[in-house]
Amino acid sequence: MTVSEIRAKFLSYMEMKGHKVVFSSSLKPENDPTTLFTGSGMQPMLPYLLGQPHELGKRIADSQKCFRSQDIDDVGDNRHTTFFEMLGNWSFGDYFKGEEIVWMFNFLIGELHLDPKNFYVTCFKGNSNLNIPRDDVSADLWKKTFKQKGLDVKVGENPEVDGIKEGEHIFYYDERKNWWSRSGIPKNMPEGEPGGPDSEMFYDFDSDLSKKIHANSKFKDSVCHVNCDCGRFLEIGNNVFMEYKKVGNGFEELPQKNVDHGSGLERHACAVNNDEDIFNIDVFNEAKNTIERLSGKKYRDDEKVTYAYRVILDHLRAGTFLIGDDVLPGNKDQSYFVRRLIRRSVRFARNLGIDKNFTKSIALSFIEVYKDEYKNLNEKKEIILFEMEKEETKFRATLEKGIKEFEKIGSRDISGHNAFDLLQSYGFPIELTIELAKERGLNVDLVGFEEEKKKHSESSRTASAGKFKGGLGGDGEIETKYHTATHLLHEALRQVLGEHVEQKGSNITSERLRFDFSHNEKMTDEEKKKVEDLVNEKINEALPVKREEIKKDEAISRGAIGLFGDKYGDVVTVYRIGTGEKRGDTNLFSMELCGGPHVANTKELGHFKIVKEEAVSAGVRRIKAILS
Repeated sequence: MTVSEIRAKFLSYMEMKGHKVVFSSSLKPENDPTTLFTGSGMQPMLPYLLGQPHELGKRIADSQKCFRSQDIDDVGDNRHTTFFEMLGNWSFGDYFKGEEIVWMFNFLIGELHLDPKNFYVTCFKGNSNLNIPRDDVSADLWKKTFKQKGLDVKVGENPEVDGIKEGEHIFYYDERKNWWSRSGIPKNMPEGEPGGPDSEMFYDFDSDLSKKIHANSKFKDSVCHVNCDCGRFLEIGNNVFMEYKKVGNGFEELPQKNVDHGSGLERHACAVNNDEDIFNIDVFNEAKNTIERLSGKKYRDDEKVTYAYRVILDHLRAGTFLIGDDVLPGNKDQSYFVRRLIRRSVRFARNLGIDKNFTKSIALSFIEVYKDEYKNLNEKKEIILFEMEKEETKFRATLEKGIKEFEKIGSRDISGHNAFDLLQSYGFPIELTIELAKERGLNVDLVGFEEEKKKHSESSRTASAGKFKGGLGGDGEIETKYHTATHLLHEALRQVLGEHVEQKGSNITSERLRFDFSHNEKMTDEEKKKVEDLVNEKINEALPVKREEIKKDEAISRGAIGLFGDKYGDVVTVYRIGTGEKRGDTNLFSMELCGGPHVANTKELGHFKIVKEEAVSAGVRRIKAILS
């Protein structure tokens, strides 16, 4: 069964259960300064899980594109990928455990035909100190659904100690494994924050293979259980039941209980095909054939070859999707990771003997595989191939020299000065230097590297770990003002520079707004002043800001700005600044798709000032502005 067939089966199944299917959100989050990328299916749904009504109702389903930059260094084994799709369904105060558990079991066993003998689940064991009971409701529901398929399964109480006993398919784990909240485990949650137990689902591959996997892992001398990470069990999905709120030293039940389910689409394909190697699923086949043709080496020739294949396959698929969502290679923030993915792929291709540009051909294979589900890849094909080729050419020009320079260091540890020189002179990200050093048993002076970088005012950087934690962006008073100011800025740019201007990204903090837009030339001082004056003029006019939900076709006919892709349903949320009803009305300044939040009147914004205008990448400019 192909990835495309599994995706279609899931969405069709959920639609049959009353869900509205929405298109995937972008990998580049909108107005969320806490994270660089969309890293889970839940992330775009968080406002609705926290109480904001969804315009399409209480039952939503999708297949969400995800990118987890923190997993880059884990890629190379049989299961980790930085890019993946997450199948999801949500109940915003509608159905709960009874429906969700039965539906999941019936979909996986009935629709995908997984063998229930290889299917395992986990539930929350409770925390008596915090007055959170054990989730016996979920365990009992799972047991009942197993029995309907002829399996009278048992419940295991202490899997981490006792391992898996004969007949046990349901297990209890504590909050480290089976609890979800934005802040993590219950004791870390602030008062008022919602959270709840989750129930994870696992697949056990062929029993003989499973024993071999466990016997050869670093866990071979410990008991085997579904969460032991030995590679025998693959987590294929998770059901979060948001039913509690933190109060004082304990918890109380929420009046509105939500369901948040997410399943790895690619991992479903592994389970369906009973193959533990995620890189053997169909979406990688053509790219693997291309690598084999270019390198003369087969995927399974030896461990080093397999590792290199996996890095290339994952990284170039992720890079293809990121560029397709307008994240172009560069030195900062999101762009830095696209650059790192491509350069790391080129480095591992060198290990396979590929000494000519190849990234474009791999990207083309992924565009072809996903063209029906993600039409933007085909629409952006030229820019994807151009950026891949440009970045690879740029890196190859210095790669060989850089590796020769690295090898001159010999068996000595890498000093901060040498590590910085490899970055500055040869484009080696510090992570690549660390990788090369690790392969040779050497250390890198990271403190010295940071000192050198600071001393030379190097602009490229990695984002701090906290910036990768997913979550809802700030919605305080000042962030709300900046959010509305972004709409004024967008329209002012279109009026001053031309209607070719299109938003390419934004980032809002309590200190400033940052707005990326399509434009090929540096703005003149006169253009910047015109934009600034126009925004302040509209602020001083005290224009009302109105939110309305209208049919998508009507929004388009009335001239609303926005990316009207398949991610929207029949009804969209539009914000109007001014009293007019449609674009072209003299008393309407802006009309744009947006999920909020916004001020009620532009007079609340104060004074708008542009503090910086700069290039981000080819054809994309960036403005940073403040309100005072």
